[in-house]
Amino acid sequence: MNISLLTEENLYLFHEGSNFRSYQLLGAHLVEEDGVSGVRFAVWAPNAKEVRVVGDFNVWNGIYHVLQRVPQSGVWELFVPGLTKGDLYKFEIHTYSDSSFLKADPYAFYSQLRPDTASVVYDLSEYAWQDEAWQKAKRENQILEKPVVIYEVHLGSWRRTLENDWMTYRDIANQLVEYVVDMGYTHIELLPVAEHPLDASWGYQATGYYSVTSRYGRPEDFMYLIDLCHQKGIGVILDWVPGHFCKDSHGLRLFDGTCLYESDNPQRSENWEWGTCNFDFGRPEVSSFLISNALFWLDEYHIDGLRVDAVANMLYLNYGKKEGEWSPNQYGEDGNLDAMQLLRRANQVIFAQHPGVLMIAEESTSWPMITWPTDKGGMGFNFKWNMGWMNDMLRYMALDPLSRKWHHSLVTFSLMYAFSENFILPLSHDEVVHLKKSLLDKMPGDYWQKFANLRAFYGYWMSHPGKKLLFMGGEFGQFVEWRDRHSLDWHLLEHDKHRQLQDYVRDLNHLYQTEKALWEIDFKWNGFQWIDCNDASQSVISFIRRGKDPEDFLIIVCNFTPVVREDYRIGVPEAGSYREIFNSDREGYGGSGQQNPANMEAQAIAWHNQPYSLALRIPPLATLYIKPDKEKR
Repeated sequence: MNISLLTEENLYLFHEGSNFRSYQLLGAHLVEEDGVSGVRFAVWAPNAKEVRVVGDFNVWNGIYHVLQRVPQSGVWELFVPGLTKGDLYKFEIHTYSDSSFLKADPYAFYSQLRPDTASVVYDLSEYAWQDEAWQKAKRENQILEKPVVIYEVHLGSWRRTLENDWMTYRDIANQLVEYVVDMGYTHIELLPVAEHPLDASWGYQATGYYSVTSRYGRPEDFMYLIDLCHQKGIGVILDWVPGHFCKDSHGLRLFDGTCLYESDNPQRSENWEWGTCNFDFGRPEVSSFLISNALFWLDEYHIDGLRVDAVANMLYLNYGKKEGEWSPNQYGEDGNLDAMQLLRRANQVIFAQHPGVLMIAEESTSWPMITWPTDKGGMGFNFKWNMGWMNDMLRYMALDPLSRKWHHSLVTFSLMYAFSENFILPLSHDEVVHLKKSLLDKMPGDYWQKFANLRAFYGYWMSHPGKKLLFMGGEFGQFVEWRDRHSLDWHLLEHDKHRQLQDYVRDLNHLYQTEKALWEIDFKWNGFQWIDCNDASQSVISFIRRGKDPEDFLIIVCNFTPVVREDYRIGVPEAGSYREIFNSDREGYGGSGQQNPANMEAQAIAWHNQPYSLALRIPPLATLYIKPDKEKR
């Protein structure tokens, strides 16, 4: 890692909001001055009267280690000789009101395991990466036209030790990566790994934005996990939380005795719904802090993408607030102009330096142009979670199949806006907690029907335009809600239905990767065509997915009722032979085994505005993938 000097230019850029490697400037860095090794400490605390550094090296008494204020700057610095990697430290802040308190380093690269809160001197440059081939390919990757099926993981509960304790990054790596490759995923998305004091926050309320959590090991152990993923062809996406931070006393809140990282306007700073503080997006130094943090994970840990949490909370001044708790912007509207500017600038900087990454917005409203380029008025992300599709489909799938015909629009409405953004279809951790039930338990009917419903739903999900994300446990039918303090219920794989569902998801993932029609044209109408979206009375839909090659297409048919549909005719665009390449009702997947003949000849009977048609047997609660057989044409 390069280390920046506290030059007038670097400090100017920091205070201007455009020092995008401020983690090389501030924090604790192992350096050599005049031939003496030690640590240079630097911290931004413009309103402090005095700043000291305390730690195990001075018995937590900083009387002899007082930092010096850099002239014309709110930054303080001090070189302490003899300190080495692993030394503990905090900043002792003295205010003009004669109070003092200890703060963890906002730029620390490592921290103590909770409940201890000291920062740790660390060097991130020692790990020897082995992912050069992956990094080169990533820079040239056109991700919008590639298969993306993401496995969302909480490292603390994917799998635990026999003593129900956390596994280490390295132990997780040696099991998780092999599993993800076998299951046919292209990416892993990790819930936040920035240091956080409360396990139950799952990392979404952080104190150490530059410090990978010590719960599972050291920074180089986390690097090993990322490196192994890359060597096996798996990308890694990290949940990133630039919108708000927790109020713990050692963290960012009132850092120098004043509102520094948060606004001094309570309507802007207070996030009453989550009990946190919102960042002051209009403060230049906060902009330097946050954009540098995004680049830090991409630079130092080789992360392949960031899923930006709670973007709506950033964009709306009135998000989660009642009347009287917020004030409009200068135009009388509810948009946070500072947050808009920060997000646009962050995406511009990130893509300029890491063009192959995924920048994913978890934006839960209909805010326009999230994934449009910034020069066209957009926010500059390249993906957005499709929360509307997720909510509609989970509501639909929870219905008794007999009543689904009255709610058919829940299935079809997503195509009214499917190409307005570059969408990812998320089935995330948020949908299997807080009494929402697991995906399997959301499904209606008896034991058999629950699994059949879920298989049909997954088949539809995989064929719908957009990239895909599934939270861990959903692939084998975790029956209870996700519990962050327990391992997934891997013992369920001892039972046929759960093992068969896992086989189904594995095969579906691998099929998805091999069929270009399912992902090459995800964000334009020429990759999708309805065959029939109007058969509400039988709760059946059919459509075509197309690849770039005009001859490459798949026909998808979904039956959301437990009734076998015999001689069900659908229109097809070409004459010739067709074959069923995937069927969620196969006996090997736990289905009833209703299948179509190996070869089906299209008949010259116009149907559904198509010149030809097929008469199909559609299994109960099932999804079919049908493909033209080019070898027999």
